[in-house]
Amino acid sequence: MVSEVKAVSGSGISLVGDDIDTDRIIPARFLRCVTFDGLGEHVFADDRTALKGKHAFDQPQYQGAKVLVVNRNFGCGSSREHAPQAIAKWGIQALVGESFAEIFFGNCVAMGIPCVTADSTTVKQLQEIIAANPQAAVTVNLETMQVQCGNFSAPISIGEGAKNMFVSGTWDACGQLVAHTDQIQATAAKLPYLSWSKVAVG
Repeated sequence: MVSEVKAVSGSGISLVGDDIDTDRIIPARFLRCVTFDGLGEHVFADDRTALKGKHAFDQPQYQGAKVLVVNRNFGCGSSREHAPQAIAKWGIQALVGESFAEIFFGNCVAMGIPCVTADSTTVKQLQEIIAANPQAAVTVNLETMQVQCGNFSAPISIGEGAKNMFVSGTWDACGQLVAHTDQIQATAAKLPYLSWSKVAVG
C-alpha cells in the first residue's frame, strides 16, 4: 500500500525557542507504555504543567492543528521514538523549523511526518501569523517546496532522499515489506541457506 505524502495542510501551532529536547517533548516517565496510544495527551507534559494552561498545546485556538512551527535544533537529546510519536498522536502531521536533530528527523521520516526547514526569518514570520490568526491554513508542499500561510509564501528545504520517499510513498518500510510479500517469499525460496532441507549435513 502506497502512502504518498505530497502536501500537508491545516491550521498551525508554534513553539518559540531553540533546543527543545525530547525529554521536554515527552518526559521519561511516559516511556513505560507498551504502545504509543495515549501519548498525545502527555506531549510537553511538564512544560504544560509549568505554564498552567498557557502552553500552546493547551490553548483552545490551537486544538486540531496539523502543522507545528519550531525554531533551531528541535528534537535534540535522547533518541526516543516516543517524541515524534507523541507529537503525531496529538495530531501534528508536518513540522517546519530552522533545524532538527538528526535522529528525531529520521524517526519522523519513518512515521511519514515531513520535517522541512526554512530560514529564521521565514519561521519567525510563520509564528507571528499563527499567533495573530490561529485558524489560518498552513500548507507544506513537498512538490513545490513551498510553505504557504494566507498570503505569505516562502521556500522550504528537505533532503532529496527524504523528499522522494514522501512523494513516492516509500517512506513506510514495513508497508513496503508487506506490499511485496510474494516477491520476498519467492526470493527466500531460492536461497538454500533459508531451507534446512537443502543444507547438506555430513
